[in-house]
Amino acid sequence: MAETLFFNALREAIDEEMARDPSVFVLGEDVGQYGGSYKVTKGLYEKYGELRVLDTPIAENSFTGLAVGAAMTGLRPIIEGMNMGFLLLAFNQISNNAGMLRYTSGGNFTIPLVIRGPGGVGKQLGAEHSQRLEAYFQAVPGLKIVACSTPYNAKGLMKSAIRDGNPVLFFEHVLLYNLKENLPETEYLVPLDRAEIVRRGKDVTILTYSRMRHHAMQAAKTLEQEGFDPEIIDLISLKPLDFDTISASIRKTHRVVIVEECMKTGGIGAELTASINDKLFDELDAPVIRLSSQDIPTPYNGILENLTIVQPGKIVEAVKKMMALQV
Repeated sequence: MAETLFFNALREAIDEEMARDPSVFVLGEDVGQYGGSYKVTKGLYEKYGELRVLDTPIAENSFTGLAVGAAMTGLRPIIEGMNMGFLLLAFNQISNNAGMLRYTSGGNFTIPLVIRGPGGVGKQLGAEHSQRLEAYFQAVPGLKIVACSTPYNAKGLMKSAIRDGNPVLFFEHVLLYNLKENLPETEYLVPLDRAEIVRRGKDVTILTYSRMRHHAMQAAKTLEQEGFDPEIIDLISLKPLDFDTISASIRKTHRVVIVEECMKTGGIGAELTASINDKLFDELDAPVIRLSSQDIPTPYNGILENLTIVQPGKIVEAVKKMMALQV
């Protein structure tokens, strides 16, 4: 086992896959000589050269279209969005091209494409750099969406995403890049379509993902001291949702709290709530509680920024409120 930073775990995964498969290449803004905004591609330009680590112009729609075309010819592109919010400029290429070409071509083309980069609410990055795009793309057919949350799953998920034959949106959180964890020195993969039970419990199911996994675990320490036993599930796969794992937990606890950094209106939590009510309504002993970000552009002011997103104390309050409800 070797202690590895989150961003280095991602870099190791990309490096290993580039060494294993010559069809894998990286493209994006400042991914080459600069090594990426968060150093995920540092050193790859020197190792693999400019034909496999391509510095692109500031033209997200153009280089995303280029990557889709490359994937159609059998290559395996990895796009880095310097900030995932910028990829809204490539929404057409991601949705109408990457997501649909396998279907509209009658299966003649596959699109083995990874689109990765930093997102989420950082520390005073302002509204345009604090985007959470998972809900924007959730309704697009043909895409897989994953959100990594630890160095371990970041590396294993990245390797799986690169090897997958479908377009994968790979969400990293800007505040997790400096997390450390001991990783196996031998190769491992993490499935793209599986949730992870982070903490087993019996009282209430907390469904979460990305940075909010760590907020939920922080809240669980307080709840445990007060006599509660929450089960925490990191969704990881946002599309498709791992409903087998979700269902098994809800059938045990009969209570659900959803914790997300996504906006409340039309967010991942909204889809989860609808699916749970559709499929597991009779299993619930209380209405689903949904904790989400405020439906406003993220303020630059640090105090206001913190007020727009879910904090551990809010999770504690929600669980205690739910447990106080009588069947």
